[in-house]
Amino acid sequence: MAHDPRTGHGVLDETRQKTREPIRYQVTLLNDDYTTMEFVVQVLESVFDKSPAEAYGIMMRVHTEGRGRCGAYTHEIAETKVAATRALAARAGFPLQAILEEE
Repeated sequence: MAHDPRTGHGVLDETRQKTREPIRYQVTLLNDDYTTMEFVVQVLESVFDKSPAEAYGIMMRVHTEGRGRCGAYTHEIAETKVAATRALAARAGFPLQAILEEE
């Protein structure tokens, strides 16, 4: 509380708490020699909610550059998407890997 010399009364100082943005984590798919391009597109559409065109573009980056960024999410959401990708890949018999990296 600060003193207001004009009135002789105390004045409450207004304090605002700043809301911090949560740390975001990038989910990236890694290329391998066994997972089909079609399966990668299917994962991108179903797990990451990508449009067919977006999914195809990311899949091509995975194929040509060795990795493709799927999106940035809060830690819990990113972990869930990585786990879902790995589970789908294992069920389909593919070694597709998704990794989590802090932005």
